[in-house]
Amino acid sequence: MTAQPALAPPLRVSRWFNTHEPISIASLRGRVVLLHAFQMLCPACVSHGLPQTIRARQLFAPEELAVIGLHTVFEHHAVMNAAALEVFIHEYRLTIPIGIDEAQVATSFPLTMQAYQLHGTPSLILIDRLGRVRLNHFGHIDDMALGGLIGQLIAEPAATAADMLDRSQTTSISAAAACGNDGCGISNTGSSAT
Repeated sequence: MTAQPALAPPLRVSRWFNTHEPISIASLRGRVVLLHAFQMLCPACVSHGLPQTIRARQLFAPEELAVIGLHTVFEHHAVMNAAALEVFIHEYRLTIPIGIDEAQVATSFPLTMQAYQLHGTPSLILIDRLGRVRLNHFGHIDDMALGGLIGQLIAEPAATAADMLDRSQTTSISAAAACGNDGCGISNTGSSAT
């Protein structure tokens, strides 16, 4: 028997942009959620991840797909602060809700990053209508593949989503050690985000 996908952990966000009130995964039940974890100084986030996230937001109806950005900083903390992110959001004209992943004092890895076991940025999480993680992907994902996965999840009726699950869609990519064309990865040593 194959295990059911896990419920998406709560978002641990210290500040929100582009929304009048905090967003929770529970408040989005009934919709598919695309959660894009990024850093503003990650080249692959700026060149691939964020544009892809914006395209997904433009292509799918908001009542079917909720799109959220999560600024999850695990390096260069001093320069990637809330004030810098606010300027970044303005300069790139980002209109999706964006939360700042809550920092943890004991480690450089923020709390939502740890809860979702992210390996770096960009990371893309797809959550189904029932609030379960169906895709956890580090690095760039092809637009067609992403669109197909989103379409499949949108097509699932909320009441029968558990019966229609294809577990082969849930993936985890091993982390890289530095920034490159595919993203900024973290080392698995000393991190609870493995």
